Amino acid sequence: MRVIVQRVKSSHVEVAGVVIGKIQRGLNLLVGIADTDTERELDWMARKCLELRLFPDPEAESSRWDKSVQEINGELLVISQFTLYGDCRKGRRPSFDRSAHPEVASELYQKFVEKLRQSGLKVEIGEFGAMMQVTIENEGPVTLILEKESTI
Repeated sequence: MRVIVQRVKSSHVEVAGVVIGKIQRGLNLLVGIADTDTERELDWMARKCLELRLFPDPEAESSRWDKSVQEINGELLVISQFTLYGDCRKGRRPSFDRSAHPEVASELYQKFVEKLRQSGLKVEIGEFGAMMQVTIENEGPVTLILEKESTI
């Protein structure tokens, strides 16, 4: 499982010109599901996304990142993105052999979203498999790549 984590001031996603998900300060998560992913990877990734300290404490003098998205009561926008498993090492066209099949990926993506919603934070989503326009106002900018490989 791969997730691109972006600390944002705001973010929204549109499908066919209609905004279907919108957040204010928090995290934009672009989520790729591998063909070997299981619920074990989802558990680890959800916990990591919720607990990772990416926000400064507004009451501290330093600008260190001391707060998680949970601690600031931030919001999450979760977008499925199978292209995170695109392999461009050979030829001129990416291979997506490592991406999970859409039926499997959709189910795991929905489970991942549910795990994030259990935090009580506002969680918005895109539309799985749709052509989406994602607008991201990255704060910092802060962008990290998280990866959890299956241990199967």
